[in-house]
Amino acid sequence: MPHKGELGAGERHKMELNKIRTLSDEELLHQETTTSEQLFRLRFQVSLGQNDGVKKLRQLRKEIAQIKTVARERKLGIRGTATDATAAAETKKGAR
Repeated sequence: MPHKGELGAGERHKMELNKIRTLSDEELLHQETTTSEQLFRLRFQVSLGQNDGVKKLRQLRKEIAQIKTVARERKLGIRGTATDATAAAETKKGAR
């Protein structure tokens, strides 16, 4: 159970996904490339026995999946672009 002031796993996940949604298309592509490179290096280290980063592997795979999902949603027009997400967030804040 999270302590006072700490985020639970679900809240942290939503915050990370919202952060990904606010990135531009170019930033999404850059983030995907960077994360994929990190995943490759970590897998290599694990295979050599230099690192036991199972949790980090899972986190990187999940982040790549989220990035690809957001990019695909934009391509299909399911969700808006980064500017649409920012505008929606601003509208939501103003409604409070």
